[in-house]
Amino acid sequence: MKALVLFSGGLDSSTCLALAVKQYGPNNVTALFCYYGQKHSKEAESARNIALHYGVQLKSLDLSLIFADSNCSLLKQSTQSVPLESYDSQLKNTGGKPVSTYVPFRNGLFLSAAASVALSLGCQKIFYGAHADDAAGNAYPDTSVAFNEAMSKSIWLGSGQQLSVEAPFIKSTKAQVVKTGLELKVPFEKTWSCYEGGTRPCCRCGTCLDRIRAFELNGTTDPLLGE
Repeated sequence: MKALVLFSGGLDSSTCLALAVKQYGPNNVTALFCYYGQKHSKEAESARNIALHYGVQLKSLDLSLIFADSNCSLLKQSTQSVPLESYDSQLKNTGGKPVSTYVPFRNGLFLSAAASVALSLGCQKIFYGAHADDAAGNAYPDTSVAFNEAMSKSIWLGSGQQLSVEAPFIKSTKAQVVKTGLELKVPFEKTWSCYEGGTRPCCRCGTCLDRIRAFELNGTTDPLLGE
């Protein structure tokens, strides 16, 4: 069995990578990093470091042109700033729509591209790290259980029933992802989640706040904050 992991260098996808390596061994796992026009290079640096840590092949794909007309606050061309508040606070102002850091249909595009790459490499499975906290309140609708089921079915059918999708955390909280990662000894100190590209996490954006809380719920501190 060969697997491809959608890989951002962040906490969730790094834990997915650890699971895939544990199941299939590093020689049967490929990590796929997708550049989509994000404002900083910290994710790419983390992806390289973690792929090296696990001894897996790392492939990169540039999809930034597809998002060239988007004003998502994560993108280089955006006129918006990344909100420095929790997702709960952001959702109070969206009227039920996704938050400003939602990149239009990103996971749908990533999964479709990953399916093509995976089939070309002879993989039978795609892993990706969507989890329940991101889907809550429609913040990121392309991380929901319904979305995952629809995309998984499409990829299974569209691949001639050769390729399945594994989203091990689709019904898990961020804290549960951290718990799994701690058990697997994921090098969280090498990961990057912050939407800003500084030398240290900003500790104010939605993903930072979620990450900090997830470690606290596991009775520990995010190792990035101890450096």
